[in-house]
Amino acid sequence: MPISVLPAHIPSRLEVAADLLALLRDTTTEPRADAQLEALTLAVAADLPVLLWGEPGIGKTAAMNQLAEVLELPLTTVIASVHEPSDFSGLPVIGDDPEVQGVPMAPPDWAVRLARAGKGLLFLDELSTAPPAVQAALLRLVLERRVGALRLPAGVRIVAAANPRSSAADGWELSAPLANRFVHLQWGHDHEVVVRGLGGTWPRAALPRLDPERLDGAVAFARRAVCGLLAGRPALVHRLPNDEARRGGPWPSPRSWEMALCLTAFATAAGTSRDVLSMLVRGTVGDGPGLELLAYLDRMDLPDPETLLADPAAAVLPERGDLRQVVLDGVVEAVRNRPDRSRWDAAWAVLARALETGAPDLVVVPASTLAALRREDWAVPDSIERLAGVVSLSGQADRAAARVAAVTGRSR
Repeated sequence: MPISVLPAHIPSRLEVAADLLALLRDTTTEPRADAQLEALTLAVAADLPVLLWGEPGIGKTAAMNQLAEVLELPLTTVIASVHEPSDFSGLPVIGDDPEVQGVPMAPPDWAVRLARAGKGLLFLDELSTAPPAVQAALLRLVLERRVGALRLPAGVRIVAAANPRSSAADGWELSAPLANRFVHLQWGHDHEVVVRGLGGTWPRAALPRLDPERLDGAVAFARRAVCGLLAGRPALVHRLPNDEARRGGPWPSPRSWEMALCLTAFATAAGTSRDVLSMLVRGTVGDGPGLELLAYLDRMDLPDPETLLADPAAAVLPERGDLRQVVLDGVVEAVRNRPDRSRWDAAWAVLARALETGAPDLVVVPASTLAALRREDWAVPDSIERLAGVVSLSGQADRAAARVAAVTGRSR
């Protein structure tokens, strides 16, 4: 009896195409320093809503997929521009006795799924193409995590994405109330990352490692920084931009300063880089106020002028020139505010110490200002002799530069 042989399975054209697609999607990840990825994960860890701004096609959605995988959270994507306001504020459902029980606002299915899961990453895409009515409905979702009558669980994180109005299809400027609820991060692409990723290896997002022993100190440091800055610059507490486009970005308000304080504490506890902290604070209160906060953070670690005046011989001055200049100016200002012969002499000793340990040009302006504070009955201290040559040479150089400029001007 002949044995029948079944014909081998011949894959269809679509099956071969599926095999090829599987090979193309077979990629891996590697740890790689990426400031924008680190800033994103830190803000998400801090449970703050994040808004990624970037041109179409640069990988914002891909970053969300990877972030959800790292956080081990189910990803729920909602295209804001294709929804109605009621999809976020809730749909009215009439019950048996609305006069007594009222009319509850039923949440949409995606919100119910998030509530049942108890955790998740909610990705609000195409935010800049959502009309103003939809943006208004999103206010409560972003701030209070409420959709209709349903409150999303604490395990849900919110990230949104938007294109600049110049590249958004029928784009709208973000309303000021909605914009002020987000940490704004500019999302760009690194060509080296793209080339390596297309070769099969993409960078891997990683959650920040918070040092348990630094938590209390990080909170105290962040509060001292933000409160210290705003105490001296009360105009920065709330500054609504006049321009409509700037209102759709980060700007300072009590709400955004609270977010900046939170992110400063998280960045301090995690030991993140200056670049990452800069992205975060400028993304909450804007470039100008954010840079002022960063400068204030630098000054917080500077020595107290009164401590330097009390013991000039033991003065330890910053190595960085800009910070050293701030310290020397602070010493002179302290003498100006409370002029005294002993304090004036001590200030000269501090300047002499600065001359011994750093660039001489940083001493010129403070020395000239301090000399102008001298009173007639104050004798010239011995330490001033070491500074006289520096100030004199500086003056000669300035006069020579002025003469060269004058001659050049006449020749023209």
